[in-house]
Formats: sequence, C-alpha cells, structure tokens
Amino acid sequence: MALLYGKKYTKQELLDRVGDISQIGGAKQIRLAGGTHDGVEAVEFRTGSGLYFLAVPGRGLDITFAEHDGRPFAWRSGAGEVTPGLFEEPGLGWLRNFPGGLVTTCGLTYAGAPCEDNGEKLGLHGRFSNTAASNVWVDGEWDGDDYRMWAVGKVRESSLFGENLLLRRKISATLGENTFVIEDSVTNEGARRVPHMILYHINGGWPAVDAGSLFVAPTRSATPRDADAEVDKEHYYLNDPPTYGFKERCYYHDMAADKDGFTYAGLINKNMPGGEQFGFCIKYNVNELPAFTQWKMNGAREYVVGLEPANCRVEGRAKERERGTLQFLKIGETRHYKIEITVLANAEEVGAFEERVRSQM
Repeated sequence: MALLYGKKYTKQELLDRVGDISQIGGAKQIRLAGGTHDGVEAVEFRTGSGLYFLAVPGRGLDITFAEHDGRPFAWRSGAGEVTPGLFEEPGLGWLRNFPGGLVTTCGLTYAGAPCEDNGEKLGLHGRFSNTAASNVWVDGEWDGDDYRMWAVGKVRESSLFGENLLLRRKISATLGENTFVIEDSVTNEGARRVPHMILYHINGGWPAVDAGSLFVAPTRSATPRDADAEVDKEHYYLNDPPTYGFKERCYYHDMAADKDGFTYAGLINKNMPGGEQFGFCIKYNVNELPAFTQWKMNGAREYVVGLEPANCRVEGRAKERERGTLQFLKIGETRHYKIEITVLANAEEVGAFEERVRSQM
C-alpha cells in the first residue's frame, strides 16, 4: 500500500480517485532544451512522497538532480547536464562535464586521479558518466497494492584490442516511499582479463550540507588522503560554513557492517530553520564495494560533501596497481552492485538513522 499524505491507500482506492496514476507519481521521459544540455534526454521520477529526481540516459542513467518537498539534497555544479559529446577526457577535462548531481558513476576500467598506467594515459574518473545508455526502458506497473516505477538501460565501455565491458543498470522506486534503488551488473564480454574500477560519486549539497551539519557513518577509522586532509582531521565529520580558499579534503573510511555486509553513511542537518531536521543516507554492501571515500569540499560556491562507496581509492589506477589492490574482471565474469538512497525528511527519521549507525559500531 502507498503511504500518501499521512494515509495508506490500496490500489483500488487510489485509482478511484485519479484519472491516471501520473497525477500522483511515476517515471516518464523528458527532453531538455537550450545551451550545452540542448536535446539531452532525462527520466523524471516522482514517488508522490515528495521525492523527485532526474536520471539522464546520455550520462549512463546517472542521477543529476534530486529534491524532497522542494528541498534539494544533491549538489550541482555550474556545468549542468552537459551533452557527452563535449567530453574532454585527458587530465582534468572530466571536470568540465561534471554536473555534480546526486550520483555520478566513475569507471569502469579506471577511476580516481589522472595517471599513466602501463603506458596508457588515463584522465580523471573514467568514461562512464559521459557514455550514453542504450536500450532504455522506462515504465511502471502495479504489484499488488504497490506501484513500482523504473528505468533500465545498458552502458558499454569498449575498445578494439582492449576492454569490452557491459553495465546493466536498473533504477527503481515505489509510490509513496522516500527511497530509490540503483542496481548494476558489470560483465566482461571481451576477449581478455581487464582492470575494473568503479566508484559511486554521491554528492550531497545544501541544505543537507551546511555549517554544523554532520557526516554520519559507522566509521572504525578515517585516514586522511594527503596533507590537505590532515588539517582539522579530528573533525572530518563536521561541516564548516562555505569558505573561500578551502582545499578539498578526502578521507578513507574503514566501515563497520552487519553480518551480511551492509553498512550506511549519511549527511544530516539538525539545525534547519524552525527546528526541523533533514538529510539523506545510503545503504550498500562492503563485500561489493569495500572502499569508501568521504570528499569534504566546504568551499564557497563549491559547497559539497561526497559519499563515495567503491572498489578502489581515488589516487588513480597506477596507485591501485602499485598497492596490489587493483581489481580485474575475467572473461565472462559479472560483478553486481546495489545502492539504496533514502531521504531523511524529519527529526524522527534522522534519529532512527543515527540509532541504526550506532547499532553497527
């Protein structure tokens, strides 16, 4: 049953009250117009609970915008939904196409800092988020008294004499809920064993990120990436006001998990106007994504905190190979990844999340 406006409704009760389910929620395809995103297709999700987000097939079905009851919780850069045809791969060129957004996927054969690995020059964070999905299917249907909506697509990363990886993605949500799910599978369809790096760049923004807001996770230890992150490292979890000249700080977290490998991380603001509380959290499995980077960027006009579950760190493929932590996909091998993202819309939900995290520590 769908919980809408404080009451639960059956399928029959809802259909008796509307001409079409799209009056309440659903998933539909739209097209953006003007500027560098002219012609970019997007999928609009509305769950009826106040949760609204956009997935962009031209960017591998990444999530470029998200809000709840008009309150954004994803950070957005000035780039917006740039068409992938403008992608500049070398060096830091990826940043010109980086929309921020709630979820930007990095990979599939390399992620992290630009580097040269085995004679191959690699740019920042890989090609995935500038690769269009194919065979995109957007739909919804009733499952008993639950209405489920989804977008499905395939993203291929391939090169003759190199890799041939296929990612299958499903984004799904349920009417009346404040959660959506990303399910990915990556298969090596090529003729050789290849490196595999994947990182989910989940970017929280204001008002979930603000002065005094918190990064909350069952962290056993947080290791600064570099000298910049050594600054005030004891308060890695506490966000500063927007600060001009702030240098990004990255922390590698060792996360506690439950017996099945599931763990959580979130951003919460307990000092919203009027005494309200707001934020969001993610759930993922450390057996699938054993690494986690917190990207603390409290710079003015570049005010974002990244939650980044991954199978690698963010120093680039050469460093992973050097450490002996670089992962590979054998011919025909498939890896599965699943991430749940949930809005924490009030003090009760924020408190329940904090208690869940405490129970894992």
